Order: sequence, then structure tokens, then C-alpha cells
Amino acid sequence: MATGHFKEGIVGGRLPIEQYEDNFSDLHPPLGDHEALVEADRCYFCYDAPCMHACPTSIDIPMFIRQIATGNPLGSAKTIFDQNILGGMCARVCPTETLCEEACVRETAEGKPVQIGRLQRYATDVAIGEDKQFYTRAAPTGRKVAVVGAGPAGLACAHRLALHGHDVTVFEARPKPGGLNEYGIAAYKSTDDFAQAEVDYVTAIGGIAIENGKALGRDVHLAELASTYDAVFLGMGLGGVNALRADGEDADGVANAVDFIAELRQASDLAGLAIGRRVVVIGGGMTAIDAAVQSKLLGAEEVTICYRRGQEHMNASGFEQDLAAANGVTIRHWLQPRRVVSEGGRVTGIELEYTAMEGDRLAGTGELLTLAADQVFKAIGQSFVPVALNGSGAGIELEGGRIKVDGEGRTSMAKVWAGGDCVRAGEDLTVTSVAQGRDAAESIHRALSPGTAASDGRA
Repeated sequence: MATGHFKEGIVGGRLPIEQYEDNFSDLHPPLGDHEALVEADRCYFCYDAPCMHACPTSIDIPMFIRQIATGNPLGSAKTIFDQNILGGMCARVCPTETLCEEACVRETAEGKPVQIGRLQRYATDVAIGEDKQFYTRAAPTGRKVAVVGAGPAGLACAHRLALHGHDVTVFEARPKPGGLNEYGIAAYKSTDDFAQAEVDYVTAIGGIAIENGKALGRDVHLAELASTYDAVFLGMGLGGVNALRADGEDADGVANAVDFIAELRQASDLAGLAIGRRVVVIGGGMTAIDAAVQSKLLGAEEVTICYRRGQEHMNASGFEQDLAAANGVTIRHWLQPRRVVSEGGRVTGIELEYTAMEGDRLAGTGELLTLAADQVFKAIGQSFVPVALNGSGAGIELEGGRIKVDGEGRTSMAKVWAGGDCVRAGEDLTVTSVAQGRDAAESIHRALSPGTAASDGRA
């Protein structure tokens, strides 16, 4: 059999051992002290800054950058954490190029924005590295809140509730907390087990207990939580993966991209991870890019992303698309899967159909293309699985396949709030989930505080 990079089938060890560490090193190395000062000095410190309005958590960006510029990274970190306690991870994974940095006046004026994300990482890394805690819990209120899901929404909610003196128990289905930060992002975006370090930093405020391996509907039930706790926050994300709806997609070698990324994130030996020689990824979002790029970094010879619409319709940002191209990934547009080709139950290729717009409708043209592949990843979105909700107590109203909430994150069920990817509100971004968890916590706190206008008996 051929050796090295040209091994046939889905195997591990395609690359020299030493190359894996280099391939999966930090995508954006942290700024040094001098680099941070120089970059901070580029900020105009705008009044009514457009970058701040573009941030879903409304961080005072000019303020935290000015604090860096004046040699006060810890003060800068507090400014960030006041709005976004998960600011360290958001600095690593947020699509800043389409949020704060796209709105930066420097971007408008000269096409080179202030590197807000890297400056945010610089400040938060200093605080977390020194374990500098800025917040002290309020006096215990005697109130107990259950949080389902230890992802960005759940952790942000838990921290803010603990800050107000409430006791919080977080129920997490997976073996480790962190949610998508731990299991769902490319390994080169968050290195050195930062996700766990951030969880430790967040929970150091006290009053937060995390119970891993506890899934809603299996180990804990919503009706029981609602009767046992003073309030419940649902932040369990999305559990389902959309199907290709292509013939033969149950063939060996077809896998969910989210499962592949999770396996890679938890792997202690990257050389032991099996990857195909020719990989096809179906989808056009961040997950598709992460799966494709990491396939290439693991040693796949040919990696192709196939997306059913045009480049301008892709959910992945321009930066992410360029990153894929820079790593040798081919992105093909206007193609949808029709049939997974297999021999002996194993994938050998995928048949795709060219698509085109017919008015406002996407339609197949009937023209077919077959790509050779020994591995196919599905990255066409995730769906919410409501079985665990309505099978365990009073039904919760859904909207668009996800939990329906009001402006404060309240669901249709008394004492229950929700936020993050499991609700239909805003973009499916880490920073948006943090904002929803934080704001729901404030709503819960008002409801649990006697004498406030929001304490209406529902909690």
C-alpha cells in the first residue's frame, strides 16, 4: 500500500508526526505587550463608536482599547467582562470581520480596521492568566436556579445569577462543560485547552455547581426542575443534524461534521485521527469551513466544499472562505447532493446536481456531476430536538422549530427562560448566545427579587 500522504481509505497518520502540532497551532497568535500598545494607538476612540453598536454584547470597545493604550490591561479586561464574561473565547471565535471590525472607522477610511478581536484577547488573556477576579457575589438570596446546558448561553446566565447571590446548578449532557466552545469550533481557533480554563475562570465566582452527564429528558426533567427550583434557564443548543436527503447517505464514510469537529477537539493524538484521501463537505457555513480546513490539516489530499447556492449566499464569512482557500480547500457553488456513491457499503463518491435560481426558488437543473470521495461530511445545519421538553411536563411553545421567547427570554412556561441556539432570536453566534444568557439572567433576577415590577408571580 502507498505510504504517507497518499494512503488509501480513511486512515490516520497521513503526515509526519511533527507537522500536526504546526498545522493546529494558534490561528491568530496573541499580541505581545508592544504589539498591543501599537495596535491600540490606531483606535480613534470614536464618540458613539459604530464598533460598539455592532457588538451583540455592547462592549465599550473604545474604552477597553484606551485602557490598553494607557497600560491598564486588567482594567480593559474588566470593561470587557462587565458585558461579556466569555470575552476571552469570543475574541478567538467571533467573526469580528463582519461585526465590530467591519464597522470600524479605520475599515471605512483605509480598509484596515483596528484589530479589535486580538486586542480583546490580549486583555482577557492577561486577566485569566493572572486569575484576576473582578466580581464578588452578592449576599445569598436563598433562591435556586437550574441552568440546562453549560455552553456560552448557560455559562453567561449562571455567572450573572451567581453574581446576584443566587445558587445555580448547571446540568450538562456532555462529559465536559463548555458547549460549542469545548466541542464545536476548530482546534486552531482555541488552543491549550482554553475552553476549560475559561469555564474555571467563570465558575470561580462561586455559587455555581456543574453536573456533567445530565441530559434533559433522560437524567433530569423539566417539570421536576420547574417544581424544585425557583427558575429554570434552557440553554442546551441544538442537538439534531440535518440530513442530506440524498440516496445512500447511510453509507460508511458519511459523517456529521459537528461530530468530526468534536472528536478532533477532544483528541489527544491528532496523528491517530482517521481522515480520507478525498473529502467532500456539504454546506456553506462556519461548520463546513472548520471541517474542510481541518481535514486538509490532517492530511487529506483533496478537500472540496459543495454549496447549493452562490458565494454571496454562504453563511461563512469572507475571511473564513479565504482561510479555506489558503489551505488548499476547493469551494464549489450551485451544487446540491443527489446520491452517495458506494461500493460494498463504503463511500466512493458523491453525485451532485447543478442548481440555479428560478425566480425566488432554488431548483435543480438536471445536470449531474460526480466527485470521487472516500469521506463525506454533512454540514448543512443543525436542528432543535424538542422531545426532551414536551415529554417531561407542560409543553413549551415553539417558533420556527425552536423555543419561542419574549424580549426578556421568557418562554410560554411559567418560571422557564431560554437563550442561545435553542431559541429563534438573532444569529447563531457565541457572542449572541452570551448576550441572551446574560440578559435572561437579569430578567430572572428581577423576577426573583421581591417588590420589583418584574416580580409578577410567574417565577
